[in-house]
Amino acid sequence: MSKFTAKWDGGLRFVHRSATGHEVITDSPESGGGTDTAATPMELVIHALIGCTGVDVALILNRMRQPLEELEVSAEVERAEKHPKIYTKIHVTYRVKGDIPLKKIEHAVELSEGTFCSVSAMLKDRVEITNEIVQEL
Repeated sequence: MSKFTAKWDGGLRFVHRSATGHEVITDSPESGGGTDTAATPMELVIHALIGCTGVDVALILNRMRQPLEELEVSAEVERAEKHPKIYTKIHVTYRVKGDIPLKKIEHAVELSEGTFCSVSAMLKDRVEITNEIVQEL
């Protein structure tokens, strides 16, 4: 079992340490009593999702020997209005640059979202996740 910690740093700021020793700081917006100097924990959930699927797609396209030049993964989100204010919809956009057949990109995204991305697997039963691919040659 891996150990993660979150140490209070005053106000609503926390310094998080992962099991591998990496640190991340979170805070709350000023409107919520924080100082708005770092991402919120909920924002990190989205960063985790787009980072996870981005790594998968890059690896899969690499293994397919496709000439990936650039990849940008972004997300637009909606949250519930009442507590707990969970994400209700997440729309992921994959911007891909390279001379790659669209079918191969679609297959890489399907493999990531359906099989390999752990974050997507944890969220998909509670959140509507959609995607689109924007191909730039």
